[in-house]
Amino acid sequence: LRIRNQLVRECLAELLAVFVLIVSGAHGGSAQMVTSSGAKGDIVTAYLAGALAIMVAIHTAGGVSGAHLNPAFSFTMCLLEQFPWWKFPIFMAVQILGAFISAGAVYVLYYDAIWHYSNGTPTTSGPRETASIFATYPADYLSLSNGFLDQVIGTALLIMGILAMLDTRNKSVPKGLEPVAMALLVFCIEISMGSNCSCPLNPARDFGPRLFTYVAGWGAEVFSRGNGWWWVPVVAPLLGATVGSALYQLLVAFHHPEESDPQAEQNSLVLVS
Repeated sequence: LRIRNQLVRECLAELLAVFVLIVSGAHGGSAQMVTSSGAKGDIVTAYLAGALAIMVAIHTAGGVSGAHLNPAFSFTMCLLEQFPWWKFPIFMAVQILGAFISAGAVYVLYYDAIWHYSNGTPTTSGPRETASIFATYPADYLSLSNGFLDQVIGTALLIMGILAMLDTRNKSVPKGLEPVAMALLVFCIEISMGSNCSCPLNPARDFGPRLFTYVAGWGAEVFSRGNGWWWVPVVAPLLGATVGSALYQLLVAFHHPEESDPQAEQNSLVLVS
């Protein structure tokens, strides 16, 4: 049963990692929060669950696929020529598929709770809505343009933080602690920027479960609510990834001194002394 093809191994690992991310993370935490009316969780616990799930997901697939988990990160790696462009649509499809399957698992796990809470009617709005368990929706006051900017900035911060943590010529994270650091980074962004639209930051995490709710009974309103909000968490994070990677390269990475640079050696000696 052993699979030797590298691409297949990477896809399977990525699929499992996304499954872990969603079932034990953000959507599982949201389901517990929503269906208990806040009695067994709140927005902070949901964000914390998502952050801890990222840590576990990176451990799950990091040594096989790199645990991209997010098309925005895969896109960044392509921009930086650290990941082949031909793999990008494959990884994105696997990530969306993993998110779709994971949404189904959360639905099955919380089936009774969802139907009890919603009084047997799955809706995307109103006091008993349950669609937000699976996908993000904008706050009532949020415009599409402001929401788009929110996701560009949030994803740019995410990518800049990840690149800094992985940059061995900067203050990189000690080997083995990358999953913990990245989990804390996501948690930081979510608790500081989550009020507008719950900080999706990940096209697969939002679109895959949204597609599941469409086929599972919530209907076409999952795509029309919020003036057609659904495309913003798909497109904006990719632009945010471009902005974040460009800023880090232009302001930090391009200016690292060469290892043989006398000035760099002098600065090192000064720091040591």
